[in-house]
Amino acid sequence: MMSLTIDHIKKAGERLKGVAIKTPLATNHYLNELLSARVYLKLESMQHIGAFKFRGAYNRLCQLDSEERKRGVVAFSSGNHAQGIALAARMLNIDATIVMPSDAPKLKLEGTLRLGAKVIEYDRATESREGIASQLAESAGSTLVPAFEDYSIMAGQGTIGLEIFEQINTSQEKLDVLLAPCGGGGLLAGASTAVKSLTPKTQIFGVEQEGYDDHLLSKRAGSRVKIVEGKPTMCDALMATMPGKMTWSINSKTVDDFLTVSEDEIAHAVSFAFLRLKLVVEPGGVVALAALLEKKIDVVGKTVAIVVSGGNIDNKTFKYCLEKFPNPS
Repeated sequence: MMSLTIDHIKKAGERLKGVAIKTPLATNHYLNELLSARVYLKLESMQHIGAFKFRGAYNRLCQLDSEERKRGVVAFSSGNHAQGIALAARMLNIDATIVMPSDAPKLKLEGTLRLGAKVIEYDRATESREGIASQLAESAGSTLVPAFEDYSIMAGQGTIGLEIFEQINTSQEKLDVLLAPCGGGGLLAGASTAVKSLTPKTQIFGVEQEGYDDHLLSKRAGSRVKIVEGKPTMCDALMATMPGKMTWSINSKTVDDFLTVSEDEIAHAVSFAFLRLKLVVEPGGVVALAALLEKKIDVVGKTVAIVVSGGNIDNKTFKYCLEKFPNPS
């Protein structure tokens, strides 16, 4: 696959049928009144492994031939891609080795191990996860499966956009705006390709956390920009420092703009999701909701969909968010 099209995403949807969960597209009266809009939440926090990453992982691994499956796969991830690969590999009887940072959330590390993958830890500050993973894959003859720089991965994630369109279409509404979290850009590339193909007038926004706004900077510069030194963040899932070549080749064309949210805005949204919407969402998965709550764009009178991309939040972070914002509004 040398590009990404709606046909690739539809084929991915066929592969995932009966395997991935077709997650709910929920709405909430309180949120709608607060924003004076019709807001739909695509709850990928309810996907297998508690995050959207399973979609791309399974779509990539199920296309390996018998010899490739025997040699296994290698991936690198702070957690959600790791768990997605681990589960897909388990389903397909493939050995998986995952390179994870030593400071990865315990919940995600334990989930990856529980699903049967072998984990190799590394120091995020001094070692290269890409280098370690490449060396492991080369020595074992395994297939290296990146988190976002792969069209099959993007096509799998793109089934989210396809499902949103189908679910919105069932209610005979037109989708005015779509917001999705943006780390490496794979989810955004897949979802924006699907949605722009099916409803070209829909505005699409990627949402990043402050300090890792490489996509926003890249859009302003007209080419990929690398974050030299990101600051500490709760959003371990969104810590990419530069858009991927492949994902940026898509997102630079299909995404209308990029928004940023602060750590406090993210913590507020985590608390709001739990106390007002009864949803448990991880920091990286709630950034699109945070952007709406902080009115980063005007959505009054519009039909809006946001991707709630994951729910893997550790107890310490969850407690911090609830205590900092005990009465979110």
